Order: sequence, then structure tokens, then C-alpha cells
Amino acid sequence: MTNATHPVPPALERMLTSTLGLGLAALAVCGLGALSSPDQFLRSYLFAFFFWVSVPIGSLGLLMLQHLTGGRWGALLRRFFEAWSRTLPAAFVLFLPVLLGYAKIYPWAHPPADDKIIAHKALYLNGTAWAGRAIFFFALWSLFAWLFSKWSAEQDRDGLTPGLSSRFQALAGGGLVTLVLTVTFASIDWGMSLNPHWFSTIYGVIYLVGAVLATMAVCIVVLSRMAHEEPFLHVMRKDTVHDLGKLLFAFNMLWAYMNLSQFLIIWSGNLPEEIPYYLARINGAWGALGLFVVLFHFVVPYAILLSRDVKRTLRLLAPMAAWLLLMRLVDTYWTLGPDLAGHHGSEAAAFHLHWMDVLAPVGLGALFVHLFLRQLKSRPLVPQHEAELQTEAAHAAPAHA
Repeated sequence: MTNATHPVPPALERMLTSTLGLGLAALAVCGLGALSSPDQFLRSYLFAFFFWVSVPIGSLGLLMLQHLTGGRWGALLRRFFEAWSRTLPAAFVLFLPVLLGYAKIYPWAHPPADDKIIAHKALYLNGTAWAGRAIFFFALWSLFAWLFSKWSAEQDRDGLTPGLSSRFQALAGGGLVTLVLTVTFASIDWGMSLNPHWFSTIYGVIYLVGAVLATMAVCIVVLSRMAHEEPFLHVMRKDTVHDLGKLLFAFNMLWAYMNLSQFLIIWSGNLPEEIPYYLARINGAWGALGLFVVLFHFVVPYAILLSRDVKRTLRLLAPMAAWLLLMRLVDTYWTLGPDLAGHHGSEAAAFHLHWMDVLAPVGLGALFVHLFLRQLKSRPLVPQHEAELQTEAAHAAPAHA
């Protein structure tokens, strides 16, 4: 199917050009910084990658959820989820600096001889096993993305046959369980193992919920840039925008609930092997940043998204989504920052924001968005033969705001 048949919004073309230039320029500057401070470059790069790879991961989860549950919101954003998930092979290429430089980042790669805790975990936390798991994760996720996109192209060509529908649901059902398990282990490998003396059984779930929230936020922002252009002009309606706003609100609530659960469990247990994680993050400058996250990732967005008008009006919802995407980045820095700096004690950790901690997320983020937009452009922007969108176009009120 050609772009002549399925128009590409001019806004998408503009974003393609601007994101590529921004991404390459920011990463080039970080590359220069790596010449003088390679360790800092790797730490900043891991932080940026850990955040941005969550978007294609979250997209794969939402794609599976949509095939299981249906709904107009998912039909409208399905091409977004598919395009994001197809960036996973490229994400593995972007992971190579971490894969090659892991020994400079993770303390378990060169533990002290008398560290019995790391020695006890050596069978799991060693370079060969860690790299092998990463390759397996990306290969499996990429296979899921390829299958969903392949079958989606079949739907565009032949319609949604009963056999195709059952294939979608079967893969989504088993795939969702597999995704939760693999993302849990990936987040442990890439994030939690920065402090191999600490553990949390809910760490992976928190990361996955944050990934889904970041995905919903970035998709709403991109959709808002193209909402008044074809093919979205005549398929997007206020009730669909309302669904997106309610989901953004719900995922943010779920993120807050998971984080509060982890904090209360560790606080009430008061175990010496668990509490240093929070003691390092609730005192000093890190404590101020944590309070900022509580207020502006949860309290203020909660108050704003309670409004029905905000959730139903895309020009109001999109800035809120962009803010939550930024707060996901800040929360990721609060989560990883003390451990990336090599601080694992119980006293307040020194806060130091390096310029590469800012530029690396900008560069990787622009590059990830560019890869997503290239994938989005390559196929029709809305699914063909999709009953949900046809019903929506026939019965729902237009969303002009």
C-alpha cells in the first residue's frame, strides 16, 4: 500500500527531519564527552537507554492488551504501538555501548574478594549470563513485534478473518505473560543490579507500569501533532480522546500505587538489607527530587486529570501527557541516580547532575522517536477493515478541540 493511497500527515514529515538532526547532534556531543570521561558517558547512556527502551516495551504490552480487550482507543493507536515495537531490533543496536561497557557500570562485574553477597549471586550476575539474557530478551520481543505487524498487514489486505482474530488473541494471551516475566528480569539486570546488595520483588512490575505510562504519554503527544490532518481527521472523536485520557490517568494512578506499596512494605519491615535504598533517596538533594516526583508526577497530574474536560480535549490532554513523559524521565533518574554514582550506603547520597545526564536522554530520545516515525510512515496510519473505527466514525461526535 502506497503513501499516495494512505496519506502521510505533513506534521509527521516535519518531525522525522527534526528528530534525526537533534538525535545525531546530541549523541555526537556525548561522544566527545566520552573521550574525556568514558565512565560518565556509560552511566548517562545507561540511564537514557533504560528510560527510552521502556517505550517500545510498553507499546508491545499495550498492543497485546488491545488485541485481548478490543476498544476504539486501541484500534486508533494500534499502528503507533506496532511502529514502536518494530524499533526493538534497532534498540538492541543502541544497547551495544552498555553491552560492551558493562564492566565499567555494574559493581558485580568486579566485586571485592570479601563480598559474600555478590559472590552468592555470581551464577546469575556474571557477564556471559547477563549478555546472553539481554540478547534473548531483544530477540523474543522482536519476534513478537514482527508477528503482530505481519498479521496486521494481512488484516489490511484481507480483513479480520476468524482465523486471524484467534491468532492475534492466542499470541497476545501467552505473550503478555511472557512479556511481564522477561521485562521483570530485564529491569533487574539493567537497573536493580546496579546495587547488587538490594532487591525488590516488585521492581519489574513498577518498571513495566512506568513503561506503559510513558508509551501512552508519548503516543498522545504524537497523535496531537497529527490530529487535524488525514487520516486522523475523520476517525478521531471526543469519546476516543476521553478513553485515552482515562487510561493516562489510570496508569499514573497504578504507577503511584505500586511505588507506594514498595515503600510501605520496606518501611514497615525496616530490614537493614532493604532500607538503605530509600535512606539514600529521601535525604538531602535526592530527597528534594523525590518530593518533586511525588508532587508533580502524581499529586498535580491527579488533580488536573480529574477534570472531564481535560481528558476529552486533546489540546489540553497533550501537554499533560508531555509533562508526565518528562516526569517519567525524572523518576527514572531518581531511581537509578544514586546507584549509578556508586552510592549504596544508608546516608544521604551526594547529588551531581552531569551535563551528559541531560544530553544523553535528549539524543537517544530523539533517535528513538525518529525510528518510530520511520516505522509509522511505512504503513497505513490507521488499520484497514477495522470495525471499531468504522463504528466510531459513523456514530461519535467529532473532536475538534
